[in-house]
Amino acid sequence: MRLRSVLATLTAGLTAATCLTAAGPAAAGAPAAGAAAAPRNACSPSVSIDGFSDALDKTTYEGTYVGNFSALAVDRDGKLAALSDRSSLFTLDPTSLQPRSVVALADENQGALDSEGLVVERDGTRLVSSEGEPAVRRYGRDGAILGRLPVPEYLRVAPAGRAATNQTFEALTLFNGGHTLLAGMEGSLSGDTPGIVRFQTWHRHGSQDFRLAAQYGYRADTGLGVVETTATPDGRLLVLERGFTSGVGNTVRLYSADLRRATDTSGVENLTGQNDVRLIKKTLLADLVNCPALGATAKQPQPNPILDNIEAMTVTGHRHGRLKVLLASDDNQNTVQITRFYLLTLRSAPPFAGEVKRIPTLL
Repeated sequence: MRLRSVLATLTAGLTAATCLTAAGPAAAGAPAAGAAAAPRNACSPSVSIDGFSDALDKTTYEGTYVGNFSALAVDRDGKLAALSDRSSLFTLDPTSLQPRSVVALADENQGALDSEGLVVERDGTRLVSSEGEPAVRRYGRDGAILGRLPVPEYLRVAPAGRAATNQTFEALTLFNGGHTLLAGMEGSLSGDTPGIVRFQTWHRHGSQDFRLAAQYGYRADTGLGVVETTATPDGRLLVLERGFTSGVGNTVRLYSADLRRATDTSGVENLTGQNDVRLIKKTLLADLVNCPALGATAKQPQPNPILDNIEAMTVTGHRHGRLKVLLASDDNQNTVQITRFYLLTLRSAPPFAGEVKRIPTLL
């Protein structure tokens, strides 16, 4: 199904879903003379929130807890694939968001996964990143393991490598064209400057398997980690950064990132901000604390009650320089956290305006 069709069903689904609240414009009063009107429900000049749904919060499906969502993807039939970090992969109806099936995932020894990143390929193959090792595995629609991608040793969790526990492959995305896969580390490696994380890529030609390719450095905001990346139609990335402060709540920021002039860091032992290493350039699109609350309520202190532990993201539609982006939060099966879906519009402002641009080294 085309992304535009998915957009239509998702919008209808959020409109019909339980707990959705619509609201008027975020800013009161008329704009100043000569100024452009703020977009409806603006989070920033280029991002607005269309709605949210708590319909799946604290529910079960066929005996499996529905929640712990760490990644989203649009399946080839237009349904949503929603990955739980407790080794479950759900299929959700794009109109109602209700589960239609669930598949259990496991490693080669039938052990549980800390499953964090998800890509659905055109043939239905699922690529799933696990944060424990880390690893990227290929699964069939039935959950059977089809293969495993190579991972540099130093990206593994210590003592095998230099990564910290629960700070590895949190993000996974496939660039337009299907040739380049990218996994984002959530945290920094030992020896790298805190806040600078590594994005590993794999490339394939034709029907060949993915092979290790370039690696890039990305500087996350202080106190935040990279929890998701999603490739955009123009060959760039959306990057979701998130943090949590007890008694205050979550910080969630959405960035656009451009890899085109970044240095390949696969041969750089330590990333310390050296002048001859160009990190990925990023541009803030929105700090979600500035979104209208839309009547949402929170179960624990939050700087904005619409915020929660947002961790999953996928592009569901694009047209005329606008992107529709679906987010979901990971409730960790915690009574004070919420499984919540959010539908955003990213408007026709840089970097999404104009013709589609490709990254020659990636696509």
